[in-house]
Amino acid sequence: MSQQTDSDDSSYPPLFRPRKTSQILRVDSDEINQKVQEFDPLPLIDFECINHKKLDEACREWGMFRLINHGIPLTHLKKLHDHAKALFSLTYEKKETSFSNIPISYFWGTPGLTPSGVAIQRGSSPLQNINWVEGFHVLLNLLSQLQYDDPTLESFRCVLEEYGRHQTRLATTIFEALALNLQLDCKRTRAYLSPATGHLRVHRYPCCYEAEQLQAWGIDVHTDSSVLSILHQDQVGGLQVYSHDQWFDVKPQFNSLIVHLGDMMQAMSDDIYVAAKHRVKVNKHKERMSVGYFVFPYENTVIESSKYKPFTYPDFRAEVQQDLKTVGHKIGLQKFKLNKTF
Repeated sequence: MSQQTDSDDSSYPPLFRPRKTSQILRVDSDEINQKVQEFDPLPLIDFECINHKKLDEACREWGMFRLINHGIPLTHLKKLHDHAKALFSLTYEKKETSFSNIPISYFWGTPGLTPSGVAIQRGSSPLQNINWVEGFHVLLNLLSQLQYDDPTLESFRCVLEEYGRHQTRLATTIFEALALNLQLDCKRTRAYLSPATGHLRVHRYPCCYEAEQLQAWGIDVHTDSSVLSILHQDQVGGLQVYSHDQWFDVKPQFNSLIVHLGDMMQAMSDDIYVAAKHRVKVNKHKERMSVGYFVFPYENTVIESSKYKPFTYPDFRAEVQQDLKTVGHKIGLQKFKLNKTF
């Protein structure tokens, strides 16, 4: 399968390609690297020896923490990113035709994640609710049923499958620790996390030379709808988290993972824990890649909480989809509050 060079804009969705009239500013890598902060604000959790007190504090104050000693070999993480980079460099048209079905499908723009209804203007074409991102959506429970004739695609599938097994291991152990902290009973602990629902999203955030003019975001402000999300990012910064009434840059560290709490975890905890509010900035000079894992409750599990009316994840998902159609953004948990404030 042929690849494109890094400078070949044909790999980008057409709306992400720089206009010929754009003045593209080139800077050397040293200048870019100087802009990456040294300070790392996130709480640090060691997977090999989980400190329950530190974990509890991180979930109450941040809804996000950095995970080290997670047991995924660095060689596998590098292989995952190398495969993703090779496939993202294919032409946009090739990606659309090669990944048009489950369990691996191609997407770009992810309009459903954008909370604002403000149009991004590019020339005379408004880009409503477009995030500056493309990616592959991967249903892990179906991966083993697929085999590609193309060796590059088959190798990518195998790497994703192995990575998914690691993510299931991590998510299960982390959730058990959270359930213990929250003193959830065994029945709810078993029902509130379904490994079979786990899926991956492999993201590429293209360079955006007109970021200020377009007011573009890689992904705009949102919380995940999951129980847990686990992110691995490359060494290009861009992820930000909101905590203590301000935005913090999440420092890129290739040998660690970033764990987010989602809306389902916040509801399960009676709002003791918070779903991480986060966003991704675009970069004028460098592409950014990340791989996110998302896991949910069992479909028929009723989430019981003193702060919310009883609901299942399908109830929540349907409400979010309705919100996107009617108001253009996700309202989320507020729709299920016993004392609504929106």
